Amino acid sequence: MTAQRGIPMVPLAAPMRMRQSLAEIEEAFVDEIEEDRHRRERLRAEAEERSRRRHSYRTKKQGTNRFWLLVFVLIATAVIVTIAMFQTLYYVMG
Repeated sequence: MTAQRGIPMVPLAAPMRMRQSLAEIEEAFVDEIEEDRHRRERLRAEAEERSRRRHSYRTKKQGTNRFWLLVFVLIATAVIVTIAMFQTLYYVMG
């Protein structure tokens, strides 16, 4: 068989019989829904864990930075007080 423009025509195949029963299809669908539900739960738990880890890391990093800032401020205060004390002593004694 050929069409008008020389393109061969394929005869229509006989309708394919369903190889799976409706119950098997429904069971596969339920299984897929259950797997999807477990996957979503696992992904949510992983996202929560990542969020907790990031929060813990940021808190620790901020605490470390604040500690070093406190150390710097204490040292700077000691240096300024020492300089002021010696200048005052020099002024009083001089």
